[in-house]
Amino acid sequence: MTNRALVIGEALIDVVEREGKVLGEHVGGSPLNVAVGLGRLDRDVDFLTHIADDERGRRIVEYVEASGVALVPGSTNATRTPTAAAQIDESGAATYTFDIEWQLSGTPEVAPPLVVHTGSIAGFLDPGCLATAALVDAYRLSATITFDPNVRPALIEGHGQAVDRINRLVEKADVVKASDEDLHWIDPTRTPEQVATAWQALGPSIVAVTMGGDGAFAVCAAGTVRVAARRVEVVDTVGAGDSFMTGLIDALWSMDLLGGDRRADLARIGVDAVEDVLRAAALASAVTVARAGADLPDRAALQLG
Repeated sequence: MTNRALVIGEALIDVVEREGKVLGEHVGGSPLNVAVGLGRLDRDVDFLTHIADDERGRRIVEYVEASGVALVPGSTNATRTPTAAAQIDESGAATYTFDIEWQLSGTPEVAPPLVVHTGSIAGFLDPGCLATAALVDAYRLSATITFDPNVRPALIEGHGQAVDRINRLVEKADVVKASDEDLHWIDPTRTPEQVATAWQALGPSIVAVTMGGDGAFAVCAAGTVRVAARRVEVVDTVGAGDSFMTGLIDALWSMDLLGGDRRADLARIGVDAVEDVLRAAALASAVTVARAGADLPDRAALQLG
C-alpha cells in the first residue's frame, strides 16, 4: 500500500464571463481542483483525466504538475480539451455551459492508492461514467473511496438515470460530500438532512453537506454535526466545494483514517472528530472564496487562516 491518492475525473478550461465579457481562461474541473488541492497540501497524488494534447491541454498538464500532481499515462488522448463557459453573477456565483466528452480506457498505471476520489461529470456522463464506476469497484477493497456528485444539470439528459448512477457511487463510497443545491436537485421532496441521513444508511461513514454561508453539517453513525461558515469577504465561490472536499480528505488523512484496512475505524468515527474534520474543510473553503477563481490553499495559507 502506497501513501498516495488517485483522483479520477474531468479537467477543463473555465472561460469566465461577466456581463457578456470574457474575463479570462482558467484551469478547472472539480476533480482536478481536488487533485491540485491535495498536491498543494504536500500529498502525493495521481490524476486520471481525459484531455487533448493541444494548447489548452498542455496548459492543464503544466498547472497540475506545478502542484506536484502526477498525470496518469493515457490522460491526454481526447480529440479536444473540454471547456466550460462560466457566467459569474453579481453575487460571485457561477453558472456553467459545457463542451466536454468523458472517456476512460484500461486500468491506470499507478501504485495502489490509499484513497480514491471521484465525482462530478465523471460520475454520470456517458460513456466514461461506466469506467469510473468500474474503477471505484476495483479499488474499493484496498482504498478509501470519496465522492462528490457536484451535479451539473446542464449536462444531464435523464434525471432518473443520473440519480441512479449517483446513488450507486454513494453506496460504494466511504466519504460523500455534496452541496445543499446538489441534494435539492437530486431529491426536491426531502430536506438535505433527510437525503444525507438516507445516504449515510447506504454505507458511507460520513456524508457532509455544504450550505454556503450557512455552514455545513455531516451525518455519521455517531450522530449529526454542524459547523458555521467562516466569515470572509467573498470574491467568488468558484472552487469552494472542491476546497471543502480537499479539506475533508486531508483531515482524515492526518487522522490516519484512510485506506481499506482503516474502514472499520472510519465507520466508528466520533462526533468530535467529525467536527474537527468539518472545521478543517470549512477553513480550506473560506480561504478559497476569499480569492479569485479556484485557487486552493497550500499548507502555509491554512496555517495563516
